[in-house]
Amino acid sequence: NKPELAVTIDRLKASDLGVSIDVISQALQLAYSNGRMGYFIKEGKQYQVIGQVPKGDRNEPTDLRNIYVRNVRGESISLDNLVTVKEGTTPPTIYHFNRYKSATISAGLAQGKTLGDGIKAMQDIAKKLLDESFATSLAGSSRDFAESSGNTSFAFILALVLIFLVLAAQFESFIDPIIIMLTVPLAISGAVLSLWMFGQTLNIFSQIGMIMLIGLVTKNGILIVEFANQKQRLGIPKRKAVIEAATARLRPILMTSLAMSLGALPLALSIGAASTSRIPLGVVIVGGIIFSLILTLFVIPAMYVFLAAKKHESHIDEYFTEEQRA
Repeated sequence: NKPELAVTIDRLKASDLGVSIDVISQALQLAYSNGRMGYFIKEGKQYQVIGQVPKGDRNEPTDLRNIYVRNVRGESISLDNLVTVKEGTTPPTIYHFNRYKSATISAGLAQGKTLGDGIKAMQDIAKKLLDESFATSLAGSSRDFAESSGNTSFAFILALVLIFLVLAAQFESFIDPIIIMLTVPLAISGAVLSLWMFGQTLNIFSQIGMIMLIGLVTKNGILIVEFANQKQRLGIPKRKAVIEAATARLRPILMTSLAMSLGALPLALSIGAASTSRIPLGVVIVGGIIFSLILTLFVIPAMYVFLAAKKHESHIDEYFTEEQRA
């Protein structure tokens, strides 16, 4: 804080002496405000005209007695007879946020804590210490994190809904898409477990990776469920059909899953310039795909036997065979 002098006009005394408030205010402004009064040009250069008394005549509060104003009767009256001076202190700068006086509180993260943990801790402290007359708002990287978290959550839910609707239209069923999308929680569990094992945090990159996992891992369930449905239409029992489907589609599932996980491995290993921030993205993709790959081969067939409806045997091939024979 820095010292300051608060000058208060004695309105009653000024009225008795016949001095208007405007005259007193104008005198103070001309003497101390360092105000710009105009311009003049000399030798092709423009200069400002600043009105202010010399520095030696404005260092002490008693210097006010050297400034005179005239009343309505033309008499000169010393300014110290019309004002009171009070010494105090004030902040060098008054900060504002959204047109309100504000104070900025900054903190560093402890080891092992994420930005989300820090924001939650600050919000908990604010709830305990601040009443309803105070308002809080995030700024900088904290605000970016909060906004991006809300956007990625919406994108995650939207991706789930869109994929479910597409699968429902493709399979003409609401049960088969549910069975297929059971791969998503398996992949998300693997992603979170991988982040914990490698000491990474849940940030914007890892959230983007989880959204990518929705499309990457559902193809495993599609391969098994679609092939099992075809087997059922050939008259094979549901349990045997899904076992044959999982066995027949093992190689394609392994090849595609390994290709995607190996493609994301450079991200997880932080290979390349400025790639450290993208490590969580690679860890989420690799960990989620591998974890989902292992469990999908067991969970999807089991849930298919439990939930899937029985598919009727198709006689289309026989019909065309008879027509061709005729």
